[in-house]
Amino acid sequence: MKPRSYLMCPPDHFQVAYAINPWMDPDLPVDAELAGKQWLRLRETLAELGHTVHELAPVPGLPDLVYAANGGFALDGIALGARFRHPQRVAEAAEHRRWYEQHGWRYVAPTAVAEGEGDLLWTGGLILGGYGFRTQLATHQQVQETFGYPVISLRLVDPRFYHLDTALAVLSDTAAAPVPPQIAYFPGAFSPASARILGRLFPDALIADETDAAAFGLNLVSDGRHVVLNAEATGMAGRLAAAGYTPVPVELSELKKGGGSVKCCVLELHRKNGASPVAPAP
Repeated sequence: MKPRSYLMCPPDHFQVAYAINPWMDPDLPVDAELAGKQWLRLRETLAELGHTVHELAPVPGLPDLVYAANGGFALDGIALGARFRHPQRVAEAAEHRRWYEQHGWRYVAPTAVAEGEGDLLWTGGLILGGYGFRTQLATHQQVQETFGYPVISLRLVDPRFYHLDTALAVLSDTAAAPVPPQIAYFPGAFSPASARILGRLFPDALIADETDAAAFGLNLVSDGRHVVLNAEATGMAGRLAAAGYTPVPVELSELKKGGGSVKCCVLELHRKNGASPVAPAP
């Protein structure tokens, strides 16, 4: 296991004030204090596992900034920023850009709608790209040209799983161990052709069922050994343990009300050749 670096944003201004995905209900109360405690426990859990957590400053009026994974895709010293589909989130992109530029990343502006690691997942050699609800297919071409790695485009068809990271998780990448990467996914979230592609590329994948996916059991963070996931996803935790991983459940009931869980809150700053991916802020 290698130490990872992550970017998170505290939920100081988190609320469900609008509905832009099927999980959001503005009439359902959010316990802001509990949301803060749950987020802090997630942050502490990652640190206790030996990883570094950087913080993006929360901003009034941007309640979804807590879902930091949607703000970019960061690899090899390059950060492709976000262009959000929904107007309620558009202003988040500038906050992410400011952070990357202040910390030594070469920032690349997206030329099409792109929602960061929500729809772009690194396997250590391939980039898996989701499209169909939030990120446009044209973004995958820009990602490939920007980073120089092949992108496998996967069409999402179930609006409950509107981002790739709600339907698929990278459990181990080629940087974690000298073995092929392993993923977990829910086939029902994908078009038949995309599900077949995943089956051919990852024949040893963990197959999640609809209950796992609906509990946000695939919206997880793995370091190749420990898997931090929503405590509600008990079935997925059992599958992971049987496959040799160590599940680390965390309670995120309040942040789930916004349509996100562990992975949505955590953007990975992917390293190159073991070098630190973050420079000190000036």
